[in-house]
Amino acid sequence: MNTYGKEGKVAWVYRHFPIDSLHKNARKEAEATECAAELGGNSAFWKYIDRLYEITPSGDGLNPNQLPVIAEYAGLDRKAFESCLSSGRHAATVQAHYEDGLSAGARGTPYSVLVTKDEKIPITQGALPYESLKTILDSILNK
Repeated sequence: MNTYGKEGKVAWVYRHFPIDSLHKNARKEAEATECAAELGGNSAFWKYIDRLYEITPSGDGLNPNQLPVIAEYAGLDRKAFESCLSSGRHAATVQAHYEDGLSAGARGTPYSVLVTKDEKIPITQGALPYESLKTILDSILNK
């Protein structure tokens, strides 16, 4: 984004893709990030999600009781966050993101799709090194 976003050539859009069979807490964690965005904007979303990934042990090991603690870490009001999360009001957003991912061909995470004016180009190899992604972007943007 530092290279292409400043020039307005690329926008990055984050979507949730909870794989329930692998991660039973993924949906609620995704909803928690949406509550963070609702209550604190884009910066709170990223601070929340960065901390979530930072402290979550592998194997679905994060205790859901930690979600409000992460909210406080992100500078959010705990009671407002708990109210948002318990309301389930972001469940439909998370489900819509998941369905969009399925329709785009996602089967796992991370899954990236480059969208240009003319085409959608899936990158299904998972996380890519910067240089590999840069090569792909340069070839598409310089057509």
